[in-house]
Amino acid sequence: MTISVLSIQSWVCYGHVGNASAMFPLQRLGAEVWAVNTVQFSNHTGYGTWRGQVFGADLVRDIVQGIEERGVLPRCDAVLSGYMGDAAIGAAIVDAVGRVKAANPAALYCCDPVIGDVGRGIFVRPGIPEFLRDIALPAADIATPNQFELAWLTGREVRTLADAKAAARALQGMGPRCVFVTSLQVEETPADAIEMLAAEDGAFWRVRTPRLPIGVNGAGDAIAALFLYHRLRWGEARIAAASAASSIWGLLRRTAEAGSPEILTVEAQEEFVTPSRMFHAEPC
Repeated sequence: MTISVLSIQSWVCYGHVGNASAMFPLQRLGAEVWAVNTVQFSNHTGYGTWRGQVFGADLVRDIVQGIEERGVLPRCDAVLSGYMGDAAIGAAIVDAVGRVKAANPAALYCCDPVIGDVGRGIFVRPGIPEFLRDIALPAADIATPNQFELAWLTGREVRTLADAKAAARALQGMGPRCVFVTSLQVEETPADAIEMLAAEDGAFWRVRTPRLPIGVNGAGDAIAALFLYHRLRWGEARIAAASAASSIWGLLRRTAEAGSPEILTVEAQEEFVTPSRMFHAEPC
């Protein structure tokens, strides 16, 4: 059975962030992706300059309504959202989630709550963090924050594994029953490693991978999409965490070896299907 995902994110023509990072891995794994772009830029904003337009919330609603009019929402398995340019776009996304769930109550909403990162702090517009915390996440089934976002959303320090687990439980209490922390560096984490943490149904699993000498945009968008796909396919956060972590590590390893400033989404595409190294999710 083909998995269908409505992915509402930004788009760049050069490079891989937002839908340009999430869509191809999903397609390479065999998913049908209905991409709704919230912006169209020449490149991601990390370059300092870019060209293009931010699309309005009305356009997003109009496109989703057009998809709905094709009568296909009953076979939409999930909605995926990432960076939200403003609260109006966020409201349009939550409205889309409602439309999908009305047509298919089994559909999942995976919210990647893009707010900021360790060392950078908050980098989204004022009001977006609060919208994610108060509106989007209560509507979500799956949340994929990084360590900074997990701490901000729950108002908790995340310094130890116990802190991370407590914060994940608190986030679950806000709405999403499944939480996947996409990057975690706590006191128990070796200096040469990075970890990911999955929480669902009262259980926790940790995946530890070697730290790579790389920092590129778009990796978070890709791993959120990968986790969602494998959670839909296998029905288990444990398998989804291990599969997503293995693929993203292989992708980033290839990118680091090439010295590329953009993740090699196309060149390293076999990592999505058959990761070169498999990591396991251990109970914790």
